[in-house]
Amino acid sequence: MNWQPFEEGHTIGKTGNEGGEIIIDQEHIGGARLTLEQGCLRAPYAVTCGVYGWMVHTRFFADDETAQHSVDEMKTAISEILSLIPAEGDNDEGEKLGAVSDAVEAFTERFP
Repeated sequence: MNWQPFEEGHTIGKTGNEGGEIIIDQEHIGGARLTLEQGCLRAPYAVTCGVYGWMVHTRFFADDETAQHSVDEMKTAISEILSLIPAEGDNDEGEKLGAVSDAVEAFTERFP
């Protein structure tokens, strides 16, 4: 996949948006980010992901194994959303933007 460490991995060990320690922080070259934190304020683990310009979504987990599994599933689903985003000036841009909106909605339903 096209995922790489966010800011060359310099965010690992720092405090994330949910008040926990960042243990995974990756960015997709197509325009997305996914962060896994442990020891958060609301739950033991949190996964926050975003597709730039489209969504930001956070999920909370009780255990590491479930959180890690979710990271893998969410990365695949985010990659699928990114593949739908049209290039600027694309002839079918309007129709494709609707498909992206539908995919984002399906993502948040699949990963509540």
